[in-house]
Amino acid sequence: MTRLALAFFTAAACCALIGMMWGIHMGMTETFTLAPAHAHLNLVGWATLALMGAFYAAAGDRASTRLGWLNFALSTAGVVVFVPSLAILLATTGKGNLGLIVGPFLALAGMATFLVVVIGVWRKPARA
Repeated sequence: MTRLALAFFTAAACCALIGMMWGIHMGMTETFTLAPAHAHLNLVGWATLALMGAFYAAAGDRASTRLGWLNFALSTAGVVVFVPSLAILLATTGKGNLGLIVGPFLALAGMATFLVVVIGVWRKPARA
């Protein structure tokens, strides 16, 4: 498995662990105000990063390493900026913050980069 795939799986596992602990805390305290941020951590962090990691593991050297690392940087930065910013919004008076603008666009740029990589693999013939 490539280091790129391992990086995605490591970040995904970190998001899953944090999401599980957060979910347990919400359940124990019966306080679900931050549930939307928790859901975004699980979806954008755990599920999306793990699926991207699986793709890079399967694609191997057919996937662009340079674009792959850009994909990793943008996608993980999107999670790191967006989820806490959403939690802050939900926990406070409901006023937006800069992270709610920057974070989703980082995640979107990460997904767009991923699409470019996927199309590149699609167009690159497999070795016999």
